[in-house]
Amino acid sequence: MTKRQRNIVRMLFLGDLTDEEIAKRASCSRSTITRLKRDPNFIQAQQEYAIYQLDHSLPQSVSQLLNLINNSKSDMVKLQAIQTVLKHANLLSDNSTPELDKARIRKANADARVAEARAKAMEDNGQDMEQLLDKMLDTLTKEDKKNGNN
Repeated sequence: MTKRQRNIVRMLFLGDLTDEEIAKRASCSRSTITRLKRDPNFIQAQQEYAIYQLDHSLPQSVSQLLNLINNSKSDMVKLQAIQTVLKHANLLSDNSTPELDKARIRKANADARVAEARAKAMEDNGQDMEQLLDKMLDTLTKEDKKNGNN
């Protein structure tokens, strides 16, 4: 990638210039910018640059979150900062509710029953394993529907 292309990646990342302004600053045509934006190698370079920027901003981001938690006068701001930290530490999930957790447990139990049925079917060579599994899956589907899981 040329120095000019790297500069164009940076300017596009910042997002505060139009394609025409970028072309003028990079001493190229607007059609060059349009062509580069479709080039898979250029697109990859943009993604890599964005990841680079994120990696290097992480310490500052964490520091700012901790500053908000420790010094903000707004309880809502503190709560949001705490939630952000906990989510990124995988200690808090947006999509966890008691009902959802129960459904996940039921699904895990159903999966375990299916695995047991498969193992039994493999042991019982005289039975048609496919029919047995279909019957078990039908039974589990009926149980799930009866319990309110579609």
